[in-house]
Amino acid sequence: MTTIDIDGEEAADGVMTLVVTVVELLVDALEREAVRRMESGDLSDEEIERLGQQLAAIEAEIEQLKDDQGIEDGVEDLRGDLDGLVSDMIERLDDESVPGPQPGYSVFDEPGAGGDQR
Repeated sequence: MTTIDIDGEEAADGVMTLVVTVVELLVDALEREAVRRMESGDLSDEEIERLGQQLAAIEAEIEQLKDDQGIEDGVEDLRGDLDGLVSDMIERLDDESVPGPQPGYSVFDEPGAGGDQR
């Protein structure tokens, strides 16, 4: 797993790597939403063009920032680690689909929810 050092220049690189990784993930989510909206017909041709240009500009800026800061490998490693964590969690959720009592509590005091029966 990728670790972020907390020592001087390395700390700054670690924080920059984390921030750029989060921004890349947000841009990915924006792209997926843009495609969904295009496919549903919610965007005009002009909006699609403008959105595409803006997303391309953001991606170019991110790539330039990674190159300027020398953090390309760190961002790639962190994204790989995050992808692995997400995949593991999805697998666990699929494995836990067996019916049965789930841990937790209810704030609604529903009968059978383990709350105080008044």
